Amino acid sequence: MKMASKLRLLLTLDKTTFLFYLEAFLLLGWARTLLFYKFSKIAPSLGERGQETDQNFDASHTPSMRHIAISINTISKYTPWDSKCLVRAIAGMKMLERRGISSTLYLGTTKDHSGNLIAHAWLRSGPYYISGAEEMHQFTVVDKFAKTSNR
Repeated sequence: MKMASKLRLLLTLDKTTFLFYLEAFLLLGWARTLLFYKFSKIAPSLGERGQETDQNFDASHTPSMRHIAISINTISKYTPWDSKCLVRAIAGMKMLERRGISSTLYLGTTKDHSGNLIAHAWLRSGPYYISGAEEMHQFTVVDKFAKTSNR
């Protein structure tokens, strides 16, 4: 799809979707810059290490959670930088946090077909997976971070 047609499509979106997409784009960029720091420096900002948030959730948050999941997963395909699993999970966590919605970021590892260690990150809020759910079952959780709602 050419840039002009992508821009035209973007301008036809309703205001809510456009604003979620814009927020996702900005936070994906912000999350990507965090990867330039040592993980030990950014880990405290991810929430309470080794903890999980509750599987229960406020049903009124469902529309926001859906918008966030769709925005993160759609926009990550069009960023000029790599927006892989950890970047998507951090950006999604920040979007949820801004709305007072609790979430848990999971980090997992496994070995690929060649025996090399590979990592993956995914994000859950209540029973709903915001990002990374497609591949999470292949990975063993090695750490998790709970970001509880302040509201």
